[in-house]
Amino acid sequence: MISRNRRRRTADIATAYLLVLPAAVLIVAFHFAPVFYALFISLHKWSLIPERFVGLSNYTAVLRDEEFHQSLGVTIWYVLGTVPFAIGISLVLALMLFQPLAGRGIYRTIYFLPYVTSVVAAAVVWTWIYNPRYGVLNYVLTRLGLCDPQSPPQWLLEPRGVFELVLSNFGVQPPAWAAGPSLALVAVTIMAVWNAIGFNMIVFLAGLGSIPKELQEAARIDGADEWKVFWHVTFPLLSPTTFFLFIVSTIRAFQAFNQIYVMTRGGPMGTTRTVTMYIFSRFYESHEVGYGAAVAIVLFLIILGFTLLQFRFASGRVVYQ
Repeated sequence: MISRNRRRRTADIATAYLLVLPAAVLIVAFHFAPVFYALFISLHKWSLIPERFVGLSNYTAVLRDEEFHQSLGVTIWYVLGTVPFAIGISLVLALMLFQPLAGRGIYRTIYFLPYVTSVVAAAVVWTWIYNPRYGVLNYVLTRLGLCDPQSPPQWLLEPRGVFELVLSNFGVQPPAWAAGPSLALVAVTIMAVWNAIGFNMIVFLAGLGSIPKELQEAARIDGADEWKVFWHVTFPLLSPTTFFLFIVSTIRAFQAFNQIYVMTRGGPMGTTRTVTMYIFSRFYESHEVGYGAAVAIVLFLIILGFTLLQFRFASGRVVYQ
């Protein structure tokens, strides 16, 4: 009897592994193997063909590369501009669309459409919106009297930082380190926030639907107003959802490429050239394959480090039901 149960368990385990095997093969072939191959390439001087083994020379060159440092700074500004704003706006919209409104499904669909729209197509449309001569944004600002038609904002062509642009109106010239992200990067960031809101909102709606209504009703019976119900009941119970979105959104922002490539190509003057754009330029344009692979591995380690920090400092504050 024991032998029969053992054979049955062994057969069940073998069946489970066989069912998992196709997915495991795909993950290894298209996720893990390319990472290790990129690591192998990064240890070589490699242009169009492999030349020689150079060890960690590519990595030391990356750490001393001023262009890499600049692109990393641009990437951090991009992450700081997209992740908090996209999550905050999405939470507000989710709270609004969680209420029993007329046509709620239509509104949800409208807000979700940007996420399922092709990023390249959306970036082309936003490039037209930002066009300084015939773009709709400058046209609206001009009609409202907020824009000088003789010198309209050069949204995607302005390399100066937004803090510098604002303070210059008051006769203040901040130092270079305090100039802030370029106006072009802010314009791209706005498009990225618009694109990410739909996905974040749907996830927040799912999180709101999983919160027991009895807890909120009990808080209201105890005399809590709607703000206190949200702050002390709803928001803490949304912490797993918020934590998930912060992790996913941060990784996605570090890896952003398509909209930046379409809208600015990394310009003007490299002020929108993120690390992914820098990898592209060194890998495909300069044909420094080994060096580009080293930059990609460094970016992977940076993303991994940020993710582990988020798990370390935020996971302990997550409230599970």
